[in-house]
Amino acid sequence: MKIIETGRVREPVAKTSVIVAMSGGVDSSVTAALLLEQGYDVTAVTMRLWDAMLPGAEGKCDDCCEWMVVEDARRVAGCLGIPYYVIDFRCVFEKKVIDYFIGEYLCGRTPNPCTVCNRYVKFGALLDWALAFGAEYIATGHYARLGFSGEYGRYTVRRAVDGRKDQTYALYGLTQRQIARTLMPLGEFTKEQVRSIAADLDIPVAGKAESQEICFIQDDNYREFLREKTGDVRPGVFLNLEGNVIGEHRGIPFYTVGQRKGLGIATGERLYVIKIDPERNAITLGPEEATLGSGLIAGDVNLILYDRLDGPVEVEAQVRYKGRPAPATLTPLTGGRLKVDFHMPQRSITPGQAVAFYQGDYLVGGATIESAGITME
Repeated sequence: MKIIETGRVREPVAKTSVIVAMSGGVDSSVTAALLLEQGYDVTAVTMRLWDAMLPGAEGKCDDCCEWMVVEDARRVAGCLGIPYYVIDFRCVFEKKVIDYFIGEYLCGRTPNPCTVCNRYVKFGALLDWALAFGAEYIATGHYARLGFSGEYGRYTVRRAVDGRKDQTYALYGLTQRQIARTLMPLGEFTKEQVRSIAADLDIPVAGKAESQEICFIQDDNYREFLREKTGDVRPGVFLNLEGNVIGEHRGIPFYTVGQRKGLGIATGERLYVIKIDPERNAITLGPEEATLGSGLIAGDVNLILYDRLDGPVEVEAQVRYKGRPAPATLTPLTGGRLKVDFHMPQRSITPGQAVAFYQGDYLVGGATIESAGITME
């Protein structure tokens, strides 16, 4: 076995076994094909996470999450000549992802379900299942580079070669055990190269469109999803920065910090959601400049590059999936929390969202934003 720092290159001996998480898309399909070509003993699995993945569920959700993912994955496995299974993870997905998603919105925070799903389902429950099955590794179609660093003495996560597809932001919750048992071969490829490989191998889903970000919500309409799932959504008041009532909102789960469109209020100026107060059932609106914040406090911290932080370190902090990392000072606080002071103010720092930390292309780790615009001495 050989591990190199530019990614993970393995020389499997005696058919090293790997479970590939198959979503029915081109990325996971090419992942399986690459590992098969490298000499691994590959088994494909699709995780059944919700009932719409069953035959007869057509029309209940769109192409990324309906039952056709199972049929597409099965076709690819047949094309590659590898075993294929569907495994039932509905209970863990409901408890760890959907309940969390709903609860966060009801508390006035904006959740990040992909990071939670990665931590508890894809690299938690699936890894446990794979090891019990007798496999040595799991593999996914994520665009990230995994390896072991002799300098740091730890398993590491690095940004993908294709910066447009890099998915490390959502992987900050991975543990050393999970990284050590995971393969992500696409980290060294661009999306165009992956599609080209799929076409060359006549993989049936070579031209399949990209999936949506929140896989269990139809047409990205999370407001309708929340309306169906919750019965405790009450209208409340919009406030201006001075605390005066300027209108009525439909319920705090339907809003997020930084939101401008869909507020349903006309004041003659552009207003943005600045703060959500679930205790008062109030939402504060203000001008664009009020969305800027100089820092944040974060909890539920997970570090990858280091075992712990003994003092302030300089990082680049990224506060949203498609956002740009910005220079910041990261300071450990009591209780396992972190303080992040940005060198330049950042827009719409949102409680509930993830903040990921980088040094160069290394993922230092990440945390959940608890509060924004706070500087603690």
